[in-house]
Amino acid sequence: MAFARLRARLLLRRLSGPLRARRGVCARAMAPPCRFALELPDCTLAHFALGADNPGDADAGDARPDPRLAVLLGPPGRSYSLCVALGPEVGCRARVRGARLHQRLLHQLRRGPFQRCQLRRLLCYCPGGQAGGAQHGLLLRDPSDGPDTRCALLDLLGTCEEAPRPLLGEFEADAQGQLWQRLWAVQDGRRLQVGHARVLPAPEPPLHPVVPDLASSVVFPDREAARVVLEECTPFIPEAREVLELVDRCPKQVQRGKFPVIAIEGLDATGKTTVTQSVSGLLNAVLLKSPPSCIGQWRKIFDDEPTIIRRAFYSLGNYIVASEIAKESARSPVIIDRVEVCYQRMENPGCHVVDASPSREDVLRKVLSLIQNNCM
Repeated sequence: MAFARLRARLLLRRLSGPLRARRGVCARAMAPPCRFALELPDCTLAHFALGADNPGDADAGDARPDPRLAVLLGPPGRSYSLCVALGPEVGCRARVRGARLHQRLLHQLRRGPFQRCQLRRLLCYCPGGQAGGAQHGLLLRDPSDGPDTRCALLDLLGTCEEAPRPLLGEFEADAQGQLWQRLWAVQDGRRLQVGHARVLPAPEPPLHPVVPDLASSVVFPDREAARVVLEECTPFIPEAREVLELVDRCPKQVQRGKFPVIAIEGLDATGKTTVTQSVSGLLNAVLLKSPPSCIGQWRKIFDDEPTIIRRAFYSLGNYIVASEIAKESARSPVIIDRVEVCYQRMENPGCHVVDASPSREDVLRKVLSLIQNNCM
């Protein structure tokens, strides 16, 4: 009897690991009450939700989703969704890793066995306009419903070893034409079905789902917020550490210099470089650029990264430029190539638009006249 109890305990311990893993995946897949917004061919959005994971559930009713969704999610063909499950409470590390994973998936879904498929943007969000709740996903539609597409997607999930791991949704229609989603995950090399939910209609929210996140995603509120993002990138972007070292040398409080600071902005090939160099020479001014030359050689590296990393790089570059401006404007006028959008957001910034279509001499003469009348 004692041997039987011991054997039972050992067997339970062997099983408890996989069971806990599966339970964790299920909890992550089903925890937040999510809604989805799918970008349609006409660039509008169709909204839907998932619920009633029992086909015989009476609460499901006869509600049908937007008929436009049936064209993209139902037969003929088969559609799959890929989303990185991140809650609004996750930290910066998970956000950075999730953004890089989303970008990697996007690149991989554009080649190989997926080239015959159609790729669309899918947005997962929490109802109620909760900040931090919007997550970008992808919808892959295989018009031919090839048997190897699902296997290739699950193999792709298997290559995502670090958290957060993406979840694969597979859409199908029942005999009555109702759309359902099966949710798949790969855990320890095993393919697990972790959900089965009905596709239900969802009302269009009063605001676009990404609006609550604009304050934190478009512009970093301070230097530290951008610094934290690049700090998380140092294990896989060595240049991020060098950028941080340059930022840390900049004083957090700077004093305004006595000489004017002039920002010159313009589209490429409009003569902007010629004007800035000529003006700086005529005024004996210091010419600065954004991003500054000390980090300009790394632009290509960060331009290839997701938005959150790319914006952190350029934001910290602006702090470096601001420090250089404060230092140089104490001794001479300063000409800045590229900060113009930021100045237009200020109150009474003193922006002047110059028509660059006349000759180079006329444009330079107009610019010098504006500077003499407004800055000197």
